Amino acid sequence: MIIRKTPAELEKMRAAGLLVHGILKRMEAMVSEGVTTLELELEAEKMIRDAGAKPAFKGYYVPAVGQRYQFVLCTSVNEEVVHGLPSAKRILKKGDIVSIDTGVELNGYYGDSAITVPVGEVSPKVERLLAVTRESLELAIDQMRAGNRLFDVCGAVERHVNSHGFGIVREFVGHGIGTQLHEEPQVPNYVDRKNENPRLKEGMVLAIEPMVNAGKPESRVTADKWTAVSKDGSFSAHFEHCVAITAEGPWVLTRP
Repeated sequence: MIIRKTPAELEKMRAAGLLVHGILKRMEAMVSEGVTTLELELEAEKMIRDAGAKPAFKGYYVPAVGQRYQFVLCTSVNEEVVHGLPSAKRILKKGDIVSIDTGVELNGYYGDSAITVPVGEVSPKVERLLAVTRESLELAIDQMRAGNRLFDVCGAVERHVNSHGFGIVREFVGHGIGTQLHEEPQVPNYVDRKNENPRLKEGMVLAIEPMVNAGKPESRVTADKWTAVSKDGSFSAHFEHCVAITAEGPWVLTRP
């Protein structure tokens, strides 16, 4: 069942979303050559605690892994697609990209967002990967209108990414969000006709998160049981926003 939110609930989700936005802006400013992903983690956790919020990821139990996640951020560098573990040993270098994903619970409601940040100058192909992934998210957001269907959102990402020859990761998807971090429905970045195609209605909130590889779409999970990487070693980009459907159109809760 897809849970629709009241205007009052959306305002609470907006507060959580703006906190996440502020954290990611701080992370973006910190990213530079020589910074470790653990430094990002420690600053993000401080910001969450100082705001009186709870980290959405830290302590989250994932049955497929059989463990609770131990960090407030996922920091996925270069070929890492998602769920990269912050580490003092992971030192960012010029030409890297780092995907930073985080979420918070504030007053009982969740926010969740992700960005991919270049470390200094990157190659033209990687610049294009970042641009196309961002653009695909914006196209999906524009489909978040009452009367459309879920496949309109998924298909917007798929068409744009495919038209540029990049690979859409299929093993990981977006999701509904509200009083739980993950609610129905799943939101693939492609049209999966095995899934239901519900009509979109006011009050629905989806976390839309394209994950796109510069090469082939396939990914695998490494020995740490968390970090997913592209199978062919190509760089991967990840952007995410929480978006509510309103009478006035899409409302992105995770940016001003």
